[in-house]
Amino acid sequence: MIFLKNVKASMLRELRLMRQRPVYLLASVGVMTFCCIFFLTFLRDGMPDNLPIGIVDNDNSSLSRNIIRQIDATQLGKTVVFDSYASARKALQTGRINAFCVIPEDMYNDVLSQRQPVLTFYVNSLYFVGGALAYKDLLTMANLSSGAVQREFLRAKGMNDNAIMGQIQPIVIDAHQIGNTTTDYGVYLTNVLMPGILEMIVILVTVYALGSELKYGTSRHLLEKSGGSMTAAMLGKLIPYTVLFTILGIICDLILYDLAGFPLAGSIWNMFLGTFVMVLACESVAFFIIGALPILRLAISISALYSVLGFSLAGFTFPVEAMPPYIQGLAAAFPLRHYYLMYVQEAVFASGFNGWYPQIVYLLIFMFLPALVYKRLRNAYQSLCFPRN
Repeated sequence: MIFLKNVKASMLRELRLMRQRPVYLLASVGVMTFCCIFFLTFLRDGMPDNLPIGIVDNDNSSLSRNIIRQIDATQLGKTVVFDSYASARKALQTGRINAFCVIPEDMYNDVLSQRQPVLTFYVNSLYFVGGALAYKDLLTMANLSSGAVQREFLRAKGMNDNAIMGQIQPIVIDAHQIGNTTTDYGVYLTNVLMPGILEMIVILVTVYALGSELKYGTSRHLLEKSGGSMTAAMLGKLIPYTVLFTILGIICDLILYDLAGFPLAGSIWNMFLGTFVMVLACESVAFFIIGALPILRLAISISALYSVLGFSLAGFTFPVEAMPPYIQGLAAAFPLRHYYLMYVQEAVFASGFNGWYPQIVYLLIFMFLPALVYKRLRNAYQSLCFPRN
């Protein structure tokens, strides 16, 4: 009973500090609200459209004009016609267009004579999404135009349409885009960006909350309020933040999978569980960082670097399996990586607990990190022997 009383005293003290220091709510609720509005608004269309694609038409035939119309009719492309290669290149270099296509002279005559004319593409791959989508659009329309020309030749020779399609496209591809059938970039990015931002907030705010006691020299008062028990002090201090971060994560899940309608093949309750365990893992990481480096400015710097690396090593933009072996092992040191694997199994494949319980186990292992630095942080709280600036 005395221990619970000490925990309650520490918790009430922390709630009072949260009211007195708006930075806690601003850095958590404010940042998450801004990011939700920003990403859901910025990616509301799902996929970019009307990307400016340049065309240099050196043939000016009915066939080349038809190709231009076909590219302009697609959802992705919006054609911009240039008089010369030099002007198209300048527009590409200045960012006015994402790619351009050069239609060679006498293309129509070459097609009629079966001399295989060459279409040349120039793509600005520095803008990865715009360049890749523009290239895909140009390549698709070039292949369709080539198939249309070949079909007309075969029809002129008297072949029926079934035989023609067997020659033009001997193998038909039946593609199924699992979990994101519309190729929605909002689904692709936001499902991991929002938990990643939550991870960053949890680590940074927790490090600041624990480290500010050292910076402002109030740690001894905290221990006095908790009856001299470091365990009671830490429990009482972290419980309000755990509740706050968990509520933020659950609200984020509800916005993504209910309000925004993102695909969720499994149970949203399982996603709540994954969010809660990720919050605990991130708090444990924050405790380890401030315990290993009980100097607030250094701990904040390390926390920011660690949190940002979590986005790169989560594996949602570049597969971890394709990274060097030592990087693959390093990826396991980030809670976001395990949350992402859990999200894939639950939201995409609906595999249930049997499919993602190893990731929950890995996240729970992070909770042993505070034990490694517990004595060091306790000594720092008691003696205040580290620099405050």
